[in-house]
Amino acid sequence: MNYFSSDFILGILGGGQLGKMLLYETRKLDIYTHVLDPSNEAPCKIACNKFFKGDLLDFDTVYKFGKNVDILTIEIENVNIEALEKLEDEGVQVYPPTKALRTIQNKATQKLFYTDHNIPTAPFSRFAYKSEIEDSIANGGLQFPFVWKAAQFGYDGQGVKVVRSVKDLDDLPNGECIAEDMIPFKNELAVIVARNLNGDVVTYPVVEMEFHPEANQVEYVICPARIDEAVAKKATEIALKVSNEMKHVGLLAVEMFQTKEDKILVNEVAPRPHNSGHHTIESSYTNQFEQHIRAILNLPLGNTESKVAGIMVNLVGAEGHTGDVVYENIEDILKLNGVTPHVYGKKQTRPFRKMGHVTIVNKDIDTARKIAQRVKETIKVISK
Repeated sequence: MNYFSSDFILGILGGGQLGKMLLYETRKLDIYTHVLDPSNEAPCKIACNKFFKGDLLDFDTVYKFGKNVDILTIEIENVNIEALEKLEDEGVQVYPPTKALRTIQNKATQKLFYTDHNIPTAPFSRFAYKSEIEDSIANGGLQFPFVWKAAQFGYDGQGVKVVRSVKDLDDLPNGECIAEDMIPFKNELAVIVARNLNGDVVTYPVVEMEFHPEANQVEYVICPARIDEAVAKKATEIALKVSNEMKHVGLLAVEMFQTKEDKILVNEVAPRPHNSGHHTIESSYTNQFEQHIRAILNLPLGNTESKVAGIMVNLVGAEGHTGDVVYENIEDILKLNGVTPHVYGKKQTRPFRKMGHVTIVNKDIDTARKIAQRVKETIKVISK
């Protein structure tokens, strides 16, 4: 099939910043795109060929959208999977395949997948209702502290909470969830794996992630991770095993814990471009968004090596600010060598909302980290 400068249509479910950056690559290759998103202010709207406003969780909306494209992909997991399964049955190519997406979409199902396939992960318990957690605590089956995770619809740190006492359960929703053992870890790591329909597979270098303690969002992504080579090799091998067992097509971001004993435990995965790969736009020979396009179109996969060390700083809305966004001191960070801001195009800010990111590249990772700290301390995402 001719994908370039042709009547081929690529459909993207979700119109957020990941889709917007994916569209940089489709525009570069002149691939015609349709995007579906519930917001008329979606960042993708300015960059796709046709934009459709609609509910990603509504069967009819997703099905109708998918009937008018040749290949369908996602930039967010929270989509109507029954519609995707029907489209797949009717011959529409859907990537990631719905079987993989159904496994990943529910965190309880995802965790069971790891145990069933001998993939190391933190011990956990599965609950249908919050009352079952309370019963388990009362009967000594669950010990504090533990990590509560909603089975579905968690995103950007939402749907995750550290539970240290019974009182911490008060504000939790009463739905399906898991409770994970708290893992004392050295580092949080991630590996992005790309796989095309032919089964060709490549991996990006292991990255290290530093999280905001309150928002549970990534503040810094550091590539290469500052870990021993043996640990990096182990993390890559486990990521490849997850990819092989899931048989996804496209990108799979595998997030992991490095324990104090240097064991690697899989935390969770995302079957799409991911926050941990944003640095690749500036630091890699083939960025993650181009790689996703190559993979879902079954094209040769690109070089995943880094040209230079890269650090990504997330730009999130400052606490106490809600309304029309202002990027305070952005001119100051533009004066710094190796610094590239990416503004996602969201007009309204609120506390901890992802509004953009900044990439810092340098031949030396320690120098890049110092500049990243300066960037973080300088630019502020506030409201008017």
